[in-house]
Amino acid sequence: MAGNPLRELERFGQSFWLDYIQRDLMNSDEFRRLLEDDGLKGMTSNPTIFDKAISASHDYDRQLEKLARDGKRTEAIYDALVFEDIRTAADALLPLYNQSSGRNGYISHEVSPLLARDTAATVADARKIFAAIDRPNLMVKVPATPESIPAIEQLTAEGRNINVTLMFSMRHYETVAEAFIRGLEKRAQSGLPLDRVASVASVFVSRIDTLVDKRLDEKIRAASDQAIAALPGKAGIANTKLIYQRFKEYFYGQRFKPLAEKGARVQRPLWGSTGTKNPAYSDVMYVDNLIGPDTVNTIPPATIDAFRDHGKPRCSIEESLSDTYEVVRRLAGLEIDLNAVGDQLQREGVDAFAQSYKQLLGHIEERRASFLA
Repeated sequence: MAGNPLRELERFGQSFWLDYIQRDLMNSDEFRRLLEDDGLKGMTSNPTIFDKAISASHDYDRQLEKLARDGKRTEAIYDALVFEDIRTAADALLPLYNQSSGRNGYISHEVSPLLARDTAATVADARKIFAAIDRPNLMVKVPATPESIPAIEQLTAEGRNINVTLMFSMRHYETVAEAFIRGLEKRAQSGLPLDRVASVASVFVSRIDTLVDKRLDEKIRAASDQAIAALPGKAGIANTKLIYQRFKEYFYGQRFKPLAEKGARVQRPLWGSTGTKNPAYSDVMYVDNLIGPDTVNTIPPATIDAFRDHGKPRCSIEESLSDTYEVVRRLAGLEIDLNAVGDQLQREGVDAFAQSYKQLLGHIEERRASFLA
């Protein structure tokens, strides 16, 4: 489609992924349009997305009833339902994966959110998912919690494709980038190939503004100050732009050069949580302002529609960097530490995904029981 802003993202080095999955999507005209007209390059899933897909539709009832009557318990039913969707998505995206030599065409699926604080269990669950889904274009999502950092390194050394999620700060990013590079270094030392190991580092954006804006509002109410009043809505983009600068230092500097010479791919930064939560802000602000080479933006459906309609594609990730540093400096002067903000959001994110997962299992159990009644 000529002039489609989504299609133009590719010209600036960015891949956009769909932050959504549902059983009937892959065979729909909507999905065909996303691929052919919009230039969709991948998909992601998480427990919240699957909870909405399974609990709010009857698309899964026939398989769920059969599994229930076959005596399968709730968690086994969950695995069967979501693994089928992930395989279907992987197969639909496989042509993209093959045409791009493994750069695009990925579908992401999450390890159990209940394992975010257990290194060994995270590694075991990731291996189980890779074996069960058995597709080359699968990425398994592993959270960037302190306990999961060794799991990221181990799985990378094994040659697994990992989407590191629940990242919110520079400190999170640096820890994850180091783990990925160490995993590749171990792999290289063992004489194993590096060229098909793909990874993304998922930095959540809008949630930064949700928390920082709340703190800024408190300060504005305490003392009306025009300088403070200019800061809401700036932290998420500023934080993300600085992380991109750090990405370039890691992956286009001397540390990564020996790995790149052996065929290693950079770990692309992925911008997540890019739907705008505050209605006072532009509905495409977290897409418009974060476009650049070697990046991925995983976008929810409503934001995809909005960007298709009025997005402004350009290499925006490098724009106004002096202003970006100034935003972070001024926030620090107000005792708003973005690393501390990130740690709080990561804890809350782990809890929220665990709650969504438990809620989903509860909905599956209700359906299972109803079929056996």
